[in-house]
Amino acid sequence: MSRSSLDLWVGIFVLVGIGALFFLALRVGNVSSVDLSNAYVVRGQFDNIGGLKVRAPVKSAGVVVGRVDSIDFDNNSFRAEVRMKVSSDYEFPRDTIASILTSGLLGEQYIGLDPGGDIEMLEDGEILQITQSAIVLEKLIGQFLFDRAQAPQE
Repeated sequence: MSRSSLDLWVGIFVLVGIGALFFLALRVGNVSSVDLSNAYVVRGQFDNIGGLKVRAPVKSAGVVVGRVDSIDFDNNSFRAEVRMKVSSDYEFPRDTIASILTSGLLGEQYIGLDPGGDIEMLEDGEILQITQSAIVLEKLIGQFLFDRAQAPQE
């Protein structure tokens, strides 16, 4: 194999490696194929958002239907207000439940939408009435240990 042929194959291998790294960077950066150019906004208030971040996925039945647009603190209710952009390809009833969930045991957090049975559909700017906050692992472990300490010893 000549030197120029070897250089060509090394160059191809390096380009494939760079392409693979670029692909992984896009996957980690939450870039997806959901079209949010024509989306509507819904908001939800949560007592605790845990590690939820802006651009986190909004999923229903495991399908990404939108993204978290912004997270703010409401000074009146002392709760976190999450603004979500949902693709207009997907419609949800007004009594949809929004929950903050975790992918796997220690994975990324996302918002799961569970549709209700209302005939009326959510419209742009509406507030979700039923929300479930994130489960914080530290609180859960602390509560378990506290309950074990309070249990009668045999």
